[in-house]
Amino acid sequence: MAITQMSAPTRAAGTARPLRSRSDYGRNPDGSRPTGISAWLSRLVILAVLALFSLPLYWMIISALKGPEELAMVPPTLFPQEFHWNNFREATTVMPFWLFFRNSALITLCVVVFSVFSNFIVAYGFSCIDWPGRDKVFFVVLATLFLPFPVTLIPMFDMWAALGFVNTWVPLILPALFAGGFFTFLLRQFMLQTPRDMLDAARVDGAGDWSIAWRIVFPSTRPALTVVAIFAAVGTWNDFMGPLIYLQDQNLQTLSIGMEVFRSVNAQDVPFSLLMAASFLVVLPLVILFFLFQRYFVSGISLGGFK
Repeated sequence: MAITQMSAPTRAAGTARPLRSRSDYGRNPDGSRPTGISAWLSRLVILAVLALFSLPLYWMIISALKGPEELAMVPPTLFPQEFHWNNFREATTVMPFWLFFRNSALITLCVVVFSVFSNFIVAYGFSCIDWPGRDKVFFVVLATLFLPFPVTLIPMFDMWAALGFVNTWVPLILPALFAGGFFTFLLRQFMLQTPRDMLDAARVDGAGDWSIAWRIVFPSTRPALTVVAIFAAVGTWNDFMGPLIYLQDQNLQTLSIGMEVFRSVNAQDVPFSLLMAASFLVVLPLVILFFLFQRYFVSGISLGGFK
């Protein structure tokens, strides 16, 4: 009889927060589904926003597929009358496109790997290890986010020039080995959800911090690390100021600088459609990257590492 009396509250507590299936999401608080008008209205708003943000990409694609005569038509056509697929091939031959592409890809790959590694280590120290003054030092790290880029531009250039690394990739890659304030903050907030009992149990069993970081915390932090990787990749791939300051040799230039220099030098010779085709080829890797890791990106932004 005692067992029955103790199990009743347990069953009541267990049924207080039932698990929600996928079909329950999108329902009203009372459990009912939205009415037809509200559901269609929300979809129309989403489609309108999607069309608004997709318009520049669409215009770039159709401009890349048009010929010179159709580009000069007024008013402009909303759909190519004739597809010029050879514009993409010519866009890679009128400039050293693949050289710039290789340089950008190598720099981006190195920055992504170094950013993920360094920011994970620093964020682990600020979230999973207790040491005196930890929060105060973290506030100093956050304060670096408020430093304007022009304030550090000249001192950083003088430092790299004194070390002899100007006109090399070192100033563009090596800073990624030192964690940044934003990425550290993002990962730290994610890692703070790690159950402390799990970390303490691992330490009691004899596991060191290095083993805990890579065997327990790292697998659960993959969504947030994916966000860091995507942000680092997009920022490095689109970086214009860094290569402009540190790189003078054309063989070392990235796509962002190489295309701009080539456009300004050959403004009268290169058709606008070829520039749009080259621009689309520059944007395409980022679009593919986002769609491949969209699921991890959304889960990383939601900051829900542990259930």
